[in-house]
Amino acid sequence: MYDFENELYEKGYKLIAGCDEVGRGPLAGPVVAAAVILDDSVLIPGLNDSKKLSEKKRNQLDIEIRSKAMAFSIVYVNEDEIDKINIYQASKKAMIEAIKNLPIKPDYILSDAMKLPELEIPYLSIIKGDSLSASIAAASIIAKVERDRYMVELSHQYPEYGLDKNKGYPTKEHILALSKYGVLPIHRKTYKPVRNQLMKQIKLDI
Repeated sequence: MYDFENELYEKGYKLIAGCDEVGRGPLAGPVVAAAVILDDSVLIPGLNDSKKLSEKKRNQLDIEIRSKAMAFSIVYVNEDEIDKINIYQASKKAMIEAIKNLPIKPDYILSDAMKLPELEIPYLSIIKGDSLSASIAAASIIAKVERDRYMVELSHQYPEYGLDKNKGYPTKEHILALSKYGVLPIHRKTYKPVRNQLMKQIKLDI
């Protein structure tokens, strides 16, 4: 998991930021990106793609990453912005802002499959980077934990939608709740199941 980082350290780069986002697929809630600069003298065992880890393991690693990283930053882009600029651009915006918000400026960026020439910092876009790079994995973990906690908070406000369990993703239960209770302000209106429900509501109003 440290091969990319070690190669860059050998080339003289010291401040390597891993960057990733979570939440492209959900029907509700924000997309969340994180950027992490790991300390090259402190290894964190167990880093991996957040989707491959149990919730318990993610939460443990989240605490460890936040306490041992040289720097980290987390950025939300909400559903209104996602609808306005599309999910790809929203994901890119979140990642760029997360990197810009780091308290230490990185001298190299490792990103999960996202090209980031706008930052004018050397970078490498790695397909499935969250499974191949410790820095990207660390970013994916803290972004995932952050977003999941936010969706659990929203579930108290909207208990019928099961957001504490589905985290906004289009599960069968979520689709049924959407049909039964209608579209919420936190739903992404350009996503097909939400758009279809809105059309039904408009027809009913007519």
